Amino acid sequence: MKTSSPGKILLGFVFVFGFCLNGNAQFFKKLAKKAEKAAERTVERRVEKETSEKTDQALDSILEPGSGGNKQGPNQPQPTGGDPNAQGGQSGNGQTTAPLGSSGPKTIQVYSKFDYVPGDKQLFFDDFSNDFIGDFPSKWNTNAGGEVVTLGESPQKWLGLKSGYNIYYIPNAPQLPEEYTIEFDIAAVGLDRNTSSTAQLQIMLSNDEKFAEGSNYAYAEIPFCQYAAIGVTVQNRINNRREIRSTVKADFRDEILDNPHISIAVNKLRFRLWVNEVKYIDVPQLVPSGSVLNTLKFHINNFKDGKEGVFISNLKIAEGGVDLRRKLIAEGKISTNGILFDTGSANIKPESMGIIRQIFQVLQQDATINLKIVGHTDSDGSDTNNMDLSKKRAESVKNALVSVYGVNGNRLTVDGKGESEPLADNSTPDGKAQNRRVEFIKQ
Repeated sequence: MKTSSPGKILLGFVFVFGFCLNGNAQFFKKLAKKAEKAAERTVERRVEKETSEKTDQALDSILEPGSGGNKQGPNQPQPTGGDPNAQGGQSGNGQTTAPLGSSGPKTIQVYSKFDYVPGDKQLFFDDFSNDFIGDFPSKWNTNAGGEVVTLGESPQKWLGLKSGYNIYYIPNAPQLPEEYTIEFDIAAVGLDRNTSSTAQLQIMLSNDEKFAEGSNYAYAEIPFCQYAAIGVTVQNRINNRREIRSTVKADFRDEILDNPHISIAVNKLRFRLWVNEVKYIDVPQLVPSGSVLNTLKFHINNFKDGKEGVFISNLKIAEGGVDLRRKLIAEGKISTNGILFDTGSANIKPESMGIIRQIFQVLQQDATINLKIVGHTDSDGSDTNNMDLSKKRAESVKNALVSVYGVNGNRLTVDGKGESEPLADNSTPDGKAQNRRVEFIKQ
């Protein structure tokens, strides 16, 4: 048997050791490159984050004058609910509890391209402020029961919906015209990863005035499932025959936990739907032609009674079809209650940017136009406070036009009328909602 000489052994050891050193060197070079790239990505993310924060701070100073861009923490309830037109001390405080989640406030930066514009003639409004807790609301009808409630410590009132086959909730609104808008807020409790994939809120336009689907209808279904992105489903029926059924890919599981605002625009056959600032549905011929879909209905499917709950509030229906830009140019004056403010303050709600954007487009098109912006409130609160508040709100609208869209401030003047020029009866929620408005007058 042969044995290796010490020299050979030493040579083999040196070879292996050298190979290991070379391999380690290559390994450390690769590791160093990865670390360098990771550092670069970290710097990039930090720069991007700081830039975004600076932009948000500047825009938040428009949304919330005097706030310095400070935001609520991510775990605090956000002011996404409440009366969408709240002014002058309206009973809703513009805030609802976020029962399961809170994604933080949106800014004007997000909403500056929001293209939803509410109808200019209000047909129906209900925030349940005149209803007693525990009662079914006086301006609604149903075949199943339900009650007005509050959620958490907020005084905002909500209508709780019952889940079940062919259960409908119908507001006692006037017959729907050809062109109109619908807005409301949603709150949900008890949702988790076990919530059914078929748990949905159906918003239906029907030719049946009672508790059936009808021979002609169009509807959209908003999902509440939390373990998967289900999407928004739309369907119609024309003379008892289904023409359209489709599901649009969408994921707003976080939004559905944070009291989202729903906006719908119906322009003859066309049906569009937004969740907060994002448009998810735009179907040009969803609404049946030649059939009067005069009834709005709400229906929920497949929720666990006693565990999961769906609530709606601040329902507003307004007749639309009038382009505010054309009206302002032609008539020299428009009045809108679609510019929304937090209760008792001049903070513009971001979803108001659809109208403010149209005003900007008029000013952009004709550089000779100057505008006077006039604020109005309802009668809640003192005359003095309402007068001051209406002026501050007009000033906030001016600031948005100047800061977001770059309008020359010299082209805009402001004034406030408080509660001195009501359009409707201030003793009802509907009348108050009509009185809370902003006017634009050509100078």
